[in-house]
Amino acid sequence: MSEKHVDELSGVETTGHEWDGIRELNNPMPRWWVWTFYATIVWAIGYAILYPSIPMIASATKGYLNFSSRAALQQDLDQAKTAQMKFHDMIAAKTVQEIDTDPKLREFAVAGGASAFKVNCAPCHGSGASGGPGFPNLNDDDWLWGGDLDSIQKTISHGIRFDADPDTHLSEMPAFGEMLDKTQIRQVAAYVWGLTNAPSDPALASAGKQVFMDNCAACHGEDAKGKFEVGAPNLADAIWLKGKGEDAIIRQVTAPKHGVMPAWSARLGDTTVKELTVFVHSLGGGK
Repeated sequence: MSEKHVDELSGVETTGHEWDGIRELNNPMPRWWVWTFYATIVWAIGYAILYPSIPMIASATKGYLNFSSRAALQQDLDQAKTAQMKFHDMIAAKTVQEIDTDPKLREFAVAGGASAFKVNCAPCHGSGASGGPGFPNLNDDDWLWGGDLDSIQKTISHGIRFDADPDTHLSEMPAFGEMLDKTQIRQVAAYVWGLTNAPSDPALASAGKQVFMDNCAACHGEDAKGKFEVGAPNLADAIWLKGKGEDAIIRQVTAPKHGVMPAWSARLGDTTVKELTVFVHSLGGGK
């Protein structure tokens, strides 16, 4: 038997392994580390006996305690639903005005409405409710059908131009391309754009005022600030739903686009609609 090699500098035996002239010292592990390692082995064996841990072909071992994290999670969810039920019952029994004036109930409704908004409304209005071309921004103070609580609730409940709901909001802007000539359409577009911006041609805008009064004021109002009762937008602010600029106005006047919003009451129920109403109203643009 060959003698074990001893390192000259440390005086410690080596393991006999050598690589490129480098030898490994045979220092024993600290006792505390060894006992800790043994303890983890014992703990692992005990855990495997008591809890589900060893995977099988179609399931896993049940463990002596028959513990199930799924069952524990379901129990927690059931408890949370029970705790929430009283708030849901109160929301179902109250009007949106009563909900909005009750701090605790309003907080619960806003949280529930925010969750429902992300699932049902964000695909069109955006995750931050800022909208986009053809989809209204719910954070501003510009409303087609009114921004008070009752109006928002009605819009969410029955939708806009949603054929399946008899109480849906209905309004359509006529295709003035069939009524006005191109010069008149350019004139009224210059006038409308000139309400908030510098028109491309002041003379066109001046002539367009009369065209507007004769054809558009009935819905948008003589001051062009719109009318909630017919869903006519305010044209005297800097907020544009279908695109801004005289060219965009010309396209809308000539062949208007009409959006459709689903009626959510039948799908979500009155309680969730109330929560959505209070949430949308809370964004800052509600009146």
